[in-house]
Amino acid sequence: MRLVRGARGYKMKLIKPQKLKKGDTVATVSLSWGGAGDEAFLWRYQLGKKRLQEEFGLNVIEMPNTLKGSDYLYHHPEARAQDLMDAFSNPEIKGIFSCIGGDDSIRLLPYVDFNVIRNNPKIFLGYSDTTVTHFMCLKAGLSSFYGASVLAEFAENIKMFDYTKQHINRTLFSSEPLGEIFAAPEWTGERIEWSFENRDKSKTLLKNEGYEFLQGAGKVQGHLIGGCIEVIEMIKGTTIWDKDCFNDAILFFETSEDMSEPSMVKYWLRNYGAQGILGRIKGMIWGKPYLERYLAEYKTVIQTALEEFGLEKMPVIYNMTFGHNEPMICLPYGALAEIDCDNRSFSILEGGVV
Repeated sequence: MRLVRGARGYKMKLIKPQKLKKGDTVATVSLSWGGAGDEAFLWRYQLGKKRLQEEFGLNVIEMPNTLKGSDYLYHHPEARAQDLMDAFSNPEIKGIFSCIGGDDSIRLLPYVDFNVIRNNPKIFLGYSDTTVTHFMCLKAGLSSFYGASVLAEFAENIKMFDYTKQHINRTLFSSEPLGEIFAAPEWTGERIEWSFENRDKSKTLLKNEGYEFLQGAGKVQGHLIGGCIEVIEMIKGTTIWDKDCFNDAILFFETSEDMSEPSMVKYWLRNYGAQGILGRIKGMIWGKPYLERYLAEYKTVIQTALEEFGLEKMPVIYNMTFGHNEPMICLPYGALAEIDCDNRSFSILEGGVV
C-alpha cells in the first residue's frame, strides 16, 4: 500500500485488478465458516455457483479445501490460508469469491504470504468477516471489493436481487468510473433458514428511506477504506493494521448481524479518535444497521463521538446500501469517492478494475 501526496491531500495507490469477462475462471474460498461444504448447506453453495455460471458467464472452481466442511476448516486455518494463496498464485484464476463470512478469518494471518497477493493481483470479493482478507490485500497493495458472498447474495432464494446483480456487473465487469451510487428503493434484513425446503420462500421487502446526511457541508473526496466494524476490532494492532491508510480517506463502516450495543460502537469510535484516525479522514459513510436495529441510537452515538473530538462538521452519510442487509452495492477499496452534502449524493469517481 502506497500513499501519494497531491494537491488535495493523500491518495492511496493500490493495484487495480483486471476486470472480469465472460468465460473467466473464478475460485470460491471458505476463509472463515466452512458451511458451504456442510451437507445441510451444500445445495445453497451449488445454487450460488450455478448463478455465477449462468447469469455472469463465469467458470467456477472450488479450491481444495473450500467444501471440506465447517468442522475441518475450523480446526485447520492453515488449510483455508493455503487455498487463498493457491488461488492468488494460479494464473488461470481471474477472481476469488468468498463463500461466506464467519468470525475467525484473523487466524489465517500467520500463514499468509503478502508477496503472493502483491505479485498476483486479481479480484477478491466478500464482506463481513472477510474484512480481514481485505486488509490483507491492503497490506499487499491490492484493491479488493466489499460486496456479495456466494452463500448469501448469489444464492438468494428464487433469484438474486436485481440491485445487487447490477452493482456486481457495474463494479467487477467494467472499468468505467462508477459514478453516483443511488440507494436501493427497497431493503430486507429478513433471515429465512437455509433449508432446502425453504428454497422457494421469498423475503419481505420494505421501502428504503434512502441516505441520511447526518452532518457536514460542501464536497469532500477521499479513497475508500473500512468494513465491518466488529471485525476491524480483531484487526487493530496486528500486522495488517496501518493507521496511515486512513489519511484523507472516506471511511466506510457497517455493523453485523450481531447487532452490537450502541455503547460498544461508541467505545470503538472513541478508540479511533484516540488513535488519531478520526482526525485523519475526510468523511464517513455507514451502512444500514442490520434489521434497522439501533437505527436511531447509532446515529446519536456517531454524532456524539465525532463531536467529542471536535469533528461535528465532518461529512457523514448514514443508512447506505451496503452491509448485512440486502440488496447491496460493491465498494472498491482505495477508489476515489466523493460525498456531496449540498446535493446529497455519494459517488465513486473511478472504476475499481482496469
